Amino acid sequence: MKREANSLLTDTHTHICDAAFDADRAGVLARAEQAGIQAIIAVGEDLADGRKNLDLAREFPILKPAAGLYPTHLDLVAAEEMMAFIRARQAELCAVGEVGLDFWVVKSEKERALQKEIFARFIALSIELDLPLNVHSRSAGRHAVDLLVANGAKRVQLHAFDGKITAARPALAAGYFFSIPPSIVRSRQKQKLVRHLPLECLLVETDSPVLGPEPRVRNEPANLPVSIRAIAEIKDIPEARVVAAVVANTRALYGF
Repeated sequence: MKREANSLLTDTHTHICDAAFDADRAGVLARAEQAGIQAIIAVGEDLADGRKNLDLAREFPILKPAAGLYPTHLDLVAAEEMMAFIRARQAELCAVGEVGLDFWVVKSEKERALQKEIFARFIALSIELDLPLNVHSRSAGRHAVDLLVANGAKRVQLHAFDGKITAARPALAAGYFFSIPPSIVRSRQKQKLVRHLPLECLLVETDSPVLGPEPRVRNEPANLPVSIRAIAEIKDIPEARVVAAVVANTRALYGF
């Protein structure tokens, strides 16, 4: 795929503030630009990440900062502090994220109930500020979608969704988007999901530094075209058609 075809692509979910990139972040972002990536959404897991993302975005214009509280932080005080930070910096942020549910790590019903309460607060915040939600839902896809729909969430990206197509259907009906990482090349679940999801709901992401095409190898935004190629192959359509769709979908959700 030629660079021109990629030139409007956005990596919609990365942890570019991660220490894994501290030694060569400028080179990583230069490679992304060389691959034709026009924007990279930098999500955060806590306040330190949120602040770092804002600082990095001032240094590297390709970055679009987000702020959120990773769902394994089961702390209402931390959630309120993050919500206050997002309200104060909303003009600089492109999304609330990542936030959501994680039932892979959180096992007890009491802790899951707290996780749902925190997530519901972030959903309300996203509606209040009209900011998209960048959502984590590992081993909790159906629960996350149910909570989003029940709480009236409108602008939603389900990142690296690991549920079945049956769990995805209510999200489709609600107009939510699903972002596909390069790990699709080694994930039968992601391949099956893409086979059944319409192009009109797909975005692409890398989740750098993880979820790359090779396990245990640091992932980076320059690998975004891997997702495009995989989607095109699974759906047996030209890559240019996939690019056009995900560019339109990214613009619809994020405005760029």
